[in-house]
This record gives sequence, C-alpha cells and structure tokens, in this order.
Amino acid sequence: MPPPRSPSTPPRPAAVVDPRSGYCAATKTFHSLRTPPASPPPDGRPLSFPAAAFSLLPTQHLPSHPALIDSATGEAIPFPTFLSRVHVLATALRVHLNVSPGDVIFILAPAGIHIPVLYYAAMSIGAVVSPANPALTAGEVSKLVSLSNPSMAFTVQAAVGMIPPGLTTVLLDSPRFLSFLSQQELSPRHHEDAAAAVMIHQSDPAAILYSSGTTGSAKAVVITHRNLIAMASSTSAAPASGPEAAADVLLLTVPMFHVYGFVFCLRTVLVAQQTLVLYTARRFNAMDVLGAVRRFRVTRLALAPPALLGIVQAAEADDSMAAAHTAATTLQAVTCGGASVAPELTRRFSRKFPNVCLFQATTGFCRLIGVEETKRIGSVGRLLWGAEAKIVRPETGDALPPGMPGELWVRGPFVMKGYLGEKDATEAILDREGWLRTGDLCCIDEDGFIYVLGRLKELIKYKGYQVAPAELESLLQTHPDIDEAAVVPYPNDQAGEVPVAFVVRRIGSKLHEGLIKEYVAKQVVYYKRIRHVFLVDSIPKNAAGKILRKDLVKMLRHMGSKL
Repeated sequence: MPPPRSPSTPPRPAAVVDPRSGYCAATKTFHSLRTPPASPPPDGRPLSFPAAAFSLLPTQHLPSHPALIDSATGEAIPFPTFLSRVHVLATALRVHLNVSPGDVIFILAPAGIHIPVLYYAAMSIGAVVSPANPALTAGEVSKLVSLSNPSMAFTVQAAVGMIPPGLTTVLLDSPRFLSFLSQQELSPRHHEDAAAAVMIHQSDPAAILYSSGTTGSAKAVVITHRNLIAMASSTSAAPASGPEAAADVLLLTVPMFHVYGFVFCLRTVLVAQQTLVLYTARRFNAMDVLGAVRRFRVTRLALAPPALLGIVQAAEADDSMAAAHTAATTLQAVTCGGASVAPELTRRFSRKFPNVCLFQATTGFCRLIGVEETKRIGSVGRLLWGAEAKIVRPETGDALPPGMPGELWVRGPFVMKGYLGEKDATEAILDREGWLRTGDLCCIDEDGFIYVLGRLKELIKYKGYQVAPAELESLLQTHPDIDEAAVVPYPNDQAGEVPVAFVVRRIGSKLHEGLIKEYVAKQVVYYKRIRHVFLVDSIPKNAAGKILRKDLVKMLRHMGSKL
C-alpha cells in the first residue's frame, strides 16, 4: 500500500475558499480556517513524538507543579521527576529488557500514574505502544495479541492471567518495574540516554490502538509519530484564553487504552501549564468524581458519554448535589468524547451546570474551541488547522456542498497509517490521495461546523429509505421519562428492515411501549417509526461509551419469532 500523503502544510486550493464555511466550490473540498501553528516540523526531518513534545517545554525552568496526580492515593509526580523517569525508563527498556526500535509493547493495565511515563519512554526509543482494555477476557486478549504481534507485555498482577503464555511479561506493580523508575534521576536536558542513539522517522509507527469492534471484529490501527506530532501542533496552537489555558488541572476519567484517553495522557507534556489527574477508581462514581474535582481544584474534566449521563442523573435526582456544585467552583469545562452526545443530554447538563462549557471531543480532525463554538449544540466542531474534508454521496461518490448530508472524508497529517496486516481493509477506507473514508454520515453547515448524523453501516434500510439510528435515539432521549435509548434494525419481509428500540426508563417511570411508539410517531415520517420497544435496565456499551449494536442485534436474533 502506498503511504498516504502527509503534508506539513495543507495544499493551496485551486480556487477561492469561502471565508465562512471553508468550502471551495472548484475542488468541492472543505478547508480549515483556523490560525496555523508556528513552524511545524518538516515531514522529512527525523523526529519522534516525545522529542517533538519535549521541545515545546520551557528552555530555562521546567514547571514545578505536578505533571501527574493519582486521584485515589494523591500521589503526585512533579514535571522534572516525570521527565527524568521517562529517560531512565527508556534506558531500562533498552538495556535491561532488550527492547529495540519497532518492537511492539502490549499494555494491559487499568489507569495508573506510571502509564504515561511508559508511553513516552517506549516511543522515545522507537518502540510501538499498544494498550488494551484490562477488562477483556483471555480469549479477546489473545486475538488482539495476534493482530499486533508484540515482543513484550506490561500488565498488573490482577490481569497477568489474561496474557497469552509465552509472551515475555513485566508487572507494572512489581518491585522490578518500580526499580526501573527509582534509578538515579538525571537532568533530561543533560542525560545522554538510549533515545539519543535511535533514528526515528515521523512516518514510523508510534502506537497501535484497537478499533472498538462495535459492529464487527476489532482491527489494529497504526498511529505514526507524525500523526501525534500533528496533534501536538494543534494543541500548542490552541488559544490561551480557552479551556487549555495556564494553570489548568485536567481530571481524566476516560480509559487510557482508548484513543480519547491515550491522547489526553500525552497532553501531560504538550500543555506544560496543565496537571493531569488520573481517575484510578475501578468503577465510575459521579459523587466521587465531583469530590476529586473539589479536592484537586480541577478546571477541566474529561468524560465518556455514560459518565456524563451519570453526573447529570445524580444532579437531577438529588438536591443536595448543590453542595457539590458549590465545591466544584473551579470547574470551567467538560470534554465528552468516544461517542456522540445526544443534544438533549447536552441541554440537561447545561441546566444543572450552567457555568460549565461542554465540549464534544473527536478523533483529532475537528474540535470545538472557545465558549462561542460550544453553543452549537450537536456539532463536534470545525476543522483543525491542516485538515481537509469532503462530504460525499455514498451512492455516487459525488462531493456535496455545505448543508448536504453524506459520508465524511478527511485528509491531513493526523490520518492513521492504516490497519496493521490488513491491506485490503486499509485500501477500502484510505485511498491513494490520503482521503480517509470515516464511515460517518455527516453534514457541514454554512459556518463550517460538522454534525455527525450517524454511521453508514448502521443505517436501517426501510424499503427505499434510509433511517439513521442516531436520529431516533436523540429523539427518544428528549422524552422526560427516558434516560437512554438505542435503535437497531430488525429484518422484515415487507420493508426489508424496521427500527426497533431498547429503552432505559428513568427511575420511577411507568412509561410503556405504546406511549414510546406514539411519542416517536408524532414527530417523524412513517418509515422512521419505531416498530418494537424493549424496556431494559441498561444498554451495552464499550469502554468509550459507544453502543454495542452487534450485541443488541444478537439479542434480537435469539428472540426470533417472538417479535
């Protein structure tokens, strides 16, 4: 597979770009209107992501505030100590563990204060980090290991039984690993470490992350140093007045093995004015999180959609939550990513937390920046600098103008290298010109804001019509007695497929199937009506909050003729 184009600067469009939407009618391409960062490194220059990140730090005095804090224990790692540990661990990986450039390191561990150190240390010597969900079964872990073919695994004692036999394993909670961090700490600016002798190209793999597998088998997604450097450039270019301003304290509650949490872990160095508080509790608890916000004077909170819902539900159910609101006076912004957030949940959050901005996070090509942009409820933001996009009609491949729905194609230095070992799957979504077919059904409005309408693979085909489950899910969640909803297709002899819904009622509600179907029918065209409703206690989701539709479809198959 030829490598996709990875420009250090976006190409100059052949015709005029609309200054409002960023759309070029001649090329039918949307361009970012963001202010470019200063001096992005040239593509061909050998450079690792850690080296690029460290170059952003102050040249004279490192920040004295903590880089990392464990929310459960209160353990803090100051910035100088964090950098020193990265360097000594990198040396230990090369000298004591014989890790070589290109080696894949599989990481199966819960959130912990040593994980970001390991990420940076491994990438700095050219190793490829590959984190996975510690809640997986041994069989599931074995499948991921077969995809990435690691040379070594890092885990904890509680999860060591999940690692396939024969794979060299280091325990993060063992005296041996801790000894790697407790060696004599030298100044990273004068330390001739293992990374200095390694030639790392920006096109080299830095990480292998696993796709969610919500609709099929998981895939190993290859992320390059260039991808991460592009992310670093956009971060460093963010406005100082926004939620990434100086003296920020970010509480990370999302999984560190998911791309969302993984990127936030790397921000430890990218935003040197920021302290990263890692939520290390084994289960999410809304009151516990708000307590951590108060205790560590958190200014920004990173959540997955189920956690956002949990906090909103707690606030709505208990008037005493007003005390928590008062205690959390430092909180300025909440970032929610990993899955889309229903507009109604956004409104519920704003009613209970009127002074906190809610940002929707995406995979790195767009972002909501600034308070004004967050007022676009339902949007995931505008294109970041260096990003290009097309909205393409799936049936014909024609690119569409602003306001028209279609598949979102994106291009830029942030686009993944491909799926490891799966050439056909890579070529199916990434073309020779570097365009990534996201599979998302989206539209871009006249102001350049992107709206995600659903997933193409999840569209329900009712006769000649297409129904987006996300649209019906958002509608269902506007009902005052519904907390969560998921819509999936069910085979039908006459229509092909019909929408059926799984609904979680709010506590104490007596809502029933007939009322739910009537509520939807009054607001949609006939072919979008819900044909069956299942009242359930919960809806299966992955760690990042995406609905596991394949599990719901499997459940429907077992029901068979009962429908």
